[in-house]
Amino acid sequence: MSTEEKTESKEGQAKKLQRMKILYAVIGLMVVLDIFAPRHHPYFFWDKIPGFSSLFGFISCLILIFFSKGIGHAFLMKRKDYYND
Repeated sequence: MSTEEKTESKEGQAKKLQRMKILYAVIGLMVVLDIFAPRHHPYFFWDKIPGFSSLFGFISCLILIFFSKGIGHAFLMKRKDYYND
């Protein structure tokens, strides 16, 4: 690996770290905004819990991603030597 490639990979890692920090800041801001959002006539008991909607959405998204990935690995992916048989 040349020095240019090492420099580019370090720059790429720095950009990735910066993007992750921005993502976490936005997620935190959304939770804070959800806590202070007015709750008019909550219908279900969880509508009264501050931050529940954002936490529920985040956890649901993670479950959906891992479930889909598991299905893809179990049923859709082929062996590495599939075409060499």
